[in-house]
Amino acid sequence: MSSYAIIAVGGKQYRVHEGERLLVDRLATGEGATFEPRVLLVGGNGSTDLEPSTTVTVRVVGHVLGEKIRIGKYKKRTGYRRHTGHRSKLTQIQIEAIGGTGRKAAPKKEAAPKAEAPKAVAAPKVEAAAPARQAHPPKGYEELTVAQIAEAAPGWRRPNLEAALEYERANANRKGAIAALESALAEKEH
Repeated sequence: MSSYAIIAVGGKQYRVHEGERLLVDRLATGEGATFEPRVLLVGGNGSTDLEPSTTVTVRVVGHVLGEKIRIGKYKKRTGYRRHTGHRSKLTQIQIEAIGGTGRKAAPKKEAAPKAEAPKAVAAPKVEAAAPARQAHPPKGYEELTVAQIAEAAPGWRRPNLEAALEYERANANRKGAIAALESALAEKEH
């Protein structure tokens, strides 16, 4: 019988085993980062610990969208029809270690190919340092509505506008926000 733990992530509880991957509600933690969630119970080998002092190490694999849910409303003989949809924002996590024991070989295997690539070509090392100096979208940009973006965009600096436009095209892809950012960039060019 292998050991397991019950952890709390995002207000929900999950029973996890070492090496397991699961989808949870979107976390603010970036991809590749590790964190230690609250451990509620540790069990296995015929015993359970209701007040555990062990830690569980979790690595964020990536951020994904859930399955599309389509919602339709209809009332007969009135012509009333409404259609909406929803896709949950999720984060895929992997359980690296329960307690002090963990899979140490897997991260080393992933690190080895990354170390080989820069040896073959020296240019990626220079590019790897460049993103640290790049501008980011303004603080709290993800929560702004299209109207708020259109109102605030003319006051932003050019690097922030470019970063916000890149973020918008990669993640949200809202037409109104893209148009507002492009027009603010055009004004900065003149």
